[in-house]
Amino acid sequence: MISFDSLNPQADTVIAKYPQKRSAVMPLLHLIQERDRHVSKEAIEWVAGKLSLQPINVLEIVTFYPSFKQKSMGKIHLRVCKTLSCMMAGAEETGKAICGRLNCKMGETREDGEVSIEWVECLACCDKAPVVMVNDKLHMGITVDKVDKLIAETKVPVTAKA
Repeated sequence: MISFDSLNPQADTVIAKYPQKRSAVMPLLHLIQERDRHVSKEAIEWVAGKLSLQPINVLEIVTFYPSFKQKSMGKIHLRVCKTLSCMMAGAEETGKAICGRLNCKMGETREDGEVSIEWVECLACCDKAPVVMVNDKLHMGITVDKVDKLIAETKVPVTAKA
């Protein structure tokens, strides 16, 4: 069983910021996801208990927002924007190049747990397309010819193809 006891002090601080406890649901989910790289069933139940909610109320939030993951993400999480301006600027080719270079399929986490890659909707930099987010840092103008430089600069671990 996963323990959430270590999060209690942080959770209590977060909850105290809100006039209604239930308003802390998203910050608590972010706290858990940052620690565990996903939001598990146990985490949903823990948050529900902390906020006097039913687990379904928390699950509704987790399943509504695509930023919350129910499957573990890699230690390094890459998001490739797939909205119109990024796709027109070459995001599809950029995504394929990243997947090939990192030996990881789009929408999956690599077997070693180090890297996950996914398509996302709009990273809000249409004028700097194509855009890739590595963990919480935005990288703009990432065309195929800049993929190796992005990987080197962000220290994304590369593995040999199986």
